[in-house]
Amino acid sequence: MNTKRTNFMEALFHSCNLAFFLIVAFACTYPFYYILIYTISDPVKAAGGLLLLPKGLNFVNYEKLLQTPALYSTAVISIFRTVIGTIVTVACCTFFSYIVTKQELYFRKFIYRFVVITLYFNAGLIPWYLTMRFMHLDNNFLLYVLPSAISGFYIVLIKTYIEQLPAALEESAMMDGAGYWTVFNKIIVPLSLPIIATIAVFAAVGQWNAWQDNYFLVSKPSLQTLQVMLYNYLNSAAAMANMNPSDLLDKSAAHKLTPESIKMTMTMIVTLPILFVYPFMQRYFVKGIMLGAVKG
Repeated sequence: MNTKRTNFMEALFHSCNLAFFLIVAFACTYPFYYILIYTISDPVKAAGGLLLLPKGLNFVNYEKLLQTPALYSTAVISIFRTVIGTIVTVACCTFFSYIVTKQELYFRKFIYRFVVITLYFNAGLIPWYLTMRFMHLDNNFLLYVLPSAISGFYIVLIKTYIEQLPAALEESAMMDGAGYWTVFNKIIVPLSLPIIATIAVFAAVGQWNAWQDNYFLVSKPSLQTLQVMLYNYLNSAAAMANMNPSDLLDKSAAHKLTPESIKMTMTMIVTLPILFVYPFMQRYFVKGIMLGAVKG
């Protein structure tokens, strides 16, 4: 009797647990699904409300935005920024983390704590702006790469991970004549791939979504990113919606665009690339974070 009751309680618990996480998963994914069906619906019909299915299936929103010349140049800058910025961040943070684990480094603890303290204190927007201008990074592509080369959060994760690697591996390599650079390339980096991959995902998402530095310090159209373009379009959606669609599309395919449809479509265009990349790297998240957080 007790066994049957126990089995019933376990089944009830698992059912409630499954239902709860299904609701959470639906709450997380539905906003993206809603934006998607909105963008492929007739703008006028979609303004009346959507639930699960698109209304008046068409792709006029994408056709209009994809014919915007600035879309491709800003997309290229965003891609370059994401790729180059991620590589620089991962390389600098990984090597810096390895250096501060060496007892031979003078003022090692001070240097590490000096970096970590940036997680708790921020100078603010004005000092940051003045510093970037003083370093002549305004209207410069390096603005997207250099300031993010070192991150206190990434260094804490990588350093913690490196410190739990077997010290005997490095000691044996040193006895065989290997230097720090050889040990770093041949031993530390291969063994740290899980946490490095995790940091790479964090850095790539951060670079792709960044827009504030571009907004405040870049005025050249050739250096504009896709995210600032999205910001500008969100602010000028009403003006775009009043444009004559027949100027860009065939008259037979012209539809009345709305500010909301333009916002939704531009949001989806900016979001889709990172949504496609994230699932392939997601498996590194849990493994890398758990391995990097074993020690305090």
